[in-house]
Amino acid sequence: MIGSKPVSTPNDYTTKLHQHSGSPLCDSDASSYRRLIGRLIYLTNTRPDITYAVQNLSQFVAHPTTAHQQAASRILRYIKSSLGAGLIFPASNTLQLKAFSDSDWAGCLDTRRSITGYAVYLGSSLISWKSKKQATVSRSSSKAEYRAMASVVCELQWLTYLLQDFRVSFIQPSTLYYDNRSALHITANPVFHERTKHIEIDCHIVRDKALQGLIKLLPISSVNQLADIYTKPLSPGAFQFLYSKLGMSNIYSQLEGGS
Repeated sequence: MIGSKPVSTPNDYTTKLHQHSGSPLCDSDASSYRRLIGRLIYLTNTRPDITYAVQNLSQFVAHPTTAHQQAASRILRYIKSSLGAGLIFPASNTLQLKAFSDSDWAGCLDTRRSITGYAVYLGSSLISWKSKKQATVSRSSSKAEYRAMASVVCELQWLTYLLQDFRVSFIQPSTLYYDNRSALHITANPVFHERTKHIEIDCHIVRDKALQGLIKLLPISSVNQLADIYTKPLSPGAFQFLYSKLGMSNIYSQLEGGS
């Protein structure tokens, strides 16, 4: 890939992959694909910007195709454009947990399962993120949103306990931003209607932690929903906007600027 042309996004937002995209790979190419995905999964520990793309391709490792291989090559072309990129943590920061939660309803074309995505910040530093297909099919966007919110609430609770164990003083409660109006109404309404009974457990988790003062729920516009970068492929403009909010920096460009 040394001579390949760099690209500005890790995946093509005009194409949604599925299990039967392209032609099946031969055994040697399939093994190469699996090794590459394994290495990319490791790389997501410091490159949250490729998390969604790698998560999407990792579900095809059993039977990869030429389309999946091409998409994996695109991630390498994207990495080539920003080899020195990584998370930068400032020396001084406001110690308050804040999280962004979102889901892409029925985003998987093969199973129609939704994608959970969240990002957790300690001040301005991104410390936890996830892009994962939900375990079951959600019958509504509200259910998918609440499953995503329940996941990030559990993460915020664990991080809160961790900071307390380390005896780190931080501002409470944690702030959770989400952009689904129906989720806002369900949270505010203590009565569960027939159509929302199937998400009762997730609703109780979110509401209980809000009543305990662990989290504070705040609505946010879809444009500023930072978790979007973990739930769906984005256009170059939208991707670059959210990328700028991840707290990442390219050390090579900094060195060039300094010289």
